[in-house]
Amino acid sequence: MNPSFIKELQAIVGQQYTLSDRESLAVYGYDATPELESRPGVVLMPGSSDEIARIMRLCHGAGISVTPRGSGTNLSGGSIAGSEGVVVQTSRLNRIIEVDEENLTATVEPGVITSALHREVEARGLFYPPDPGSMNISTMGGNVAENSGGLRGLKYGVTANYVMGLETILADGSLLHTGGKVVKDVAGYCLNPLLVSSEGTLGFFTGITVKLIPKPQVKTTMLAHFPEMRQAALTVSAIIAAKVIPATLEFLDKVTIKCVEDYAHVGLPLDVDAVLLIEVDGHPVVVAEEAAAVEAICRKHGCSFFQTAKNADEALNLATARRTALSALARLKPTTILEDATVPRSCIAAMLKVIQDSAKKHNVTIGTFGHAGDGNLHPTCLTDERDKDEIARAHKAFDEIFDAAISMGGTITGEHGVGMAKKKYLPRLVGESGIRVMRGIKQAFDPKGILNPGKIF
Repeated sequence: MNPSFIKELQAIVGQQYTLSDRESLAVYGYDATPELESRPGVVLMPGSSDEIARIMRLCHGAGISVTPRGSGTNLSGGSIAGSEGVVVQTSRLNRIIEVDEENLTATVEPGVITSALHREVEARGLFYPPDPGSMNISTMGGNVAENSGGLRGLKYGVTANYVMGLETILADGSLLHTGGKVVKDVAGYCLNPLLVSSEGTLGFFTGITVKLIPKPQVKTTMLAHFPEMRQAALTVSAIIAAKVIPATLEFLDKVTIKCVEDYAHVGLPLDVDAVLLIEVDGHPVVVAEEAAAVEAICRKHGCSFFQTAKNADEALNLATARRTALSALARLKPTTILEDATVPRSCIAAMLKVIQDSAKKHNVTIGTFGHAGDGNLHPTCLTDERDKDEIARAHKAFDEIFDAAISMGGTITGEHGVGMAKKKYLPRLVGESGIRVMRGIKQAFDPKGILNPGKIF
């Protein structure tokens, strides 16, 4: 990047918050997505929305690309900039501006860590449900950009269900306010849902207002062991069909169970094909009834052992076992390709069989875990990107997995985003007309194409 242009950017944010040396740029050249790397031209760490607006105006005039970035936990290459682009990193924009207990909202800057918001509102008896697996490091801006889900998505929904208002800097540096604290608002086009999950391609979030709800009074955490994976999959459908909606209904297959137990030592069984982690929460009477119903359904469908956490520490251990699944799997091989094929709940058993068959056919190791209650599975291939033949076989397996998901009425991503990694699959899902409409929206927001280019399309 032109040194004189870097000096202009430096004048906005300050020298200490401008990174242009090779070592720093190498750090920001990748995110949590394997096989993708592109060293940016400069990294900026602004301290205010005004600084971001000034950066955008300068880059818009020069035609220089800008990529918003939080903690870099993205799993589709969404926070990787072009080789001469500007990365705008949000770590300094980390204030919880307000918790409004009267309107049940919280307003935060984009760099706030998700779990920090959880702690702040729960100390007041309130609850922000979205809890992505990376919640202890991921940022609220990234959660909104990707419409992150989490373990509680089955009952409570995903990030989009809680975003009430956004302050967004557009590509030309102008400010857009959408939504707010009002519960009902049908004035004009509903832009909040459009901006949520836009993956940094339509604007830069500088303020986020989210809905809060009362914190559930109690919760019960359970673990069910199944000798066969199909039994666990059918149990998921049976629980939902019984009109019981757990807060959490998570699935781990045999490969994942072994890795998690080797890593976390939480007492998971090594002689079963699958386990379900189930959590029900709410009013004590309702929780007791739902927990009893869940246990009965699990036993009816072949559960070999059913465990109910005796206390909060045991419940935390079980939940932690699920949250460490990716970390545990990643210890086995140098490269971990984590995907999120999502299907209707009734197709979970069929989807699991496709994943198993594809892994066997292409001779690759795939461990599967995920949010079985909402059909969002995470087939995770353990490989080594230096082994080009094995990597090629892994991608062939995922081609089959995504084609199967689409054919079942599912989608190519439930929460990770399209980014760079899955844009080749998007036309298969939405068709030519869908791509045309999306490109038109992008053109309206960002006619010069400088915001996070190369993503989605």
